[in-house]
Amino acid sequence: MTTALAPGRLWPAYLALLAIGAAWGLTTPLVKTATIAGHPALSIALWQAGMNVVILGAIQAARGRLHRTPLDPASLRLYLVFGLFGIALPQWASFTGTTHLPAGIMSIVVSLVPIFALPLALALGTERFSPRRLGGVALGAGAIVLLTAPGASLPEPGLWVWVLVGALAPLFYAFEGAYVAASRAPGAGPFQLLWAASVVALVVLIGLNLWSGGTRSPLAGFGIAEAAIVTAGALSMAAYAGYIALLRRWGAVFGAQVAYTVTGCGVVWAMLILGERYPPMVWAALCALFAGLFLVQPRPGAAMVEVRADARL
Repeated sequence: MTTALAPGRLWPAYLALLAIGAAWGLTTPLVKTATIAGHPALSIALWQAGMNVVILGAIQAARGRLHRTPLDPASLRLYLVFGLFGIALPQWASFTGTTHLPAGIMSIVVSLVPIFALPLALALGTERFSPRRLGGVALGAGAIVLLTAPGASLPEPGLWVWVLVGALAPLFYAFEGAYVAASRAPGAGPFQLLWAASVVALVVLIGLNLWSGGTRSPLAGFGIAEAAIVTAGALSMAAYAGYIALLRRWGAVFGAQVAYTVTGCGVVWAMLILGERYPPMVWAALCALFAGLFLVQPRPGAAMVEVRADARL
């Protein structure tokens, strides 16, 4: 059960929203720091999945829940889909995009999850058509156009292709979210699900790293870039825990607003840490995205499914 937001109790909710957004938004500039130092995208994804497995596994074991992770066929399918489309593939796409693009632009791109999720839900019949929300999808598409328009926002003309590669991440997240919402798997808690999916992602990423020619350990010559990888992984887990608590305490409609704070904080962090500055078209794309997110979100009281605001997990 969620708690209604009485006017006098708004500040803790918005403070939590800002803290989660600041933590999640910081991960993209941190990953950018690691890629600048030469860490491949697949390598970063591998080590972060390994952190998820070890840390979440230890927490679940301490709580006595690790051995109770459901292993029925429906749950195993859920772990497989979540691991592939919620962790391994979107991390490859977002980290690859981050390698080639300014971190602030990637913070905008990876926040398109609700924009992609709505057309998918309409196709699957789990959402009803609404002109208002369709207008939100159109604004999200407009944000991508503004980011990829020749000479408009990117430092070099040929970089537009990496915007499309990065946009695969929210597309993967939207597919994963639709599957999770429709899954009939019984009983896995959010952290059991994340741990089991991380095991799947770890196996997949080990294979992809071997196929691509090997990985680079963050523990060899540990420095600023390697600390950035570890910090980004820890912040992602902390933000995810906070997001789950936010949903339980204040509901999915309020929790969906984390998309704004993640994106806004990601852009601000990139400016402060990396010294990035953006042309007017990037700010126009950010405004279009925020307007699209506002329109695409369900109204309070409507039938809702949980929307993943970011899962750079």
